[in-house]
Amino acid sequence: MVVGDGADRVFQALADGTRRDILARVIHDGQSVSALARLYPMSFAAVQKHVAVLEHAGLVTKQRRGREQVVHGEVDALRRAAGLLAGLEEIWRHRVRGIEDVLRGET
Repeated sequence: MVVGDGADRVFQALADGTRRDILARVIHDGQSVSALARLYPMSFAAVQKHVAVLEHAGLVTKQRRGREQVVHGEVDALRRAAGLLAGLEEIWRHRVRGIEDVLRGET
């Protein structure tokens, strides 16, 4: 299995709780960066940086609406990450089945 297509950026972006929360808030309905900034005990600039990391990972896109930047979640990027995790889970399940076979003396 080749891990590519920005997987490192995606999982690095998802490693932060604030970014996961932002993504959860914008995945169904876009929200402006200013509306998001009001939700967190940090500066507007800090929220902008979190959004930039998510955008760089392909997890969100921004769309200008007047003076506002509206953040939208990218479901396909989440699906790719989930697919990668499912593939890794299958590798481990296969290994566990192999260990079970060894323990039963079936190899």
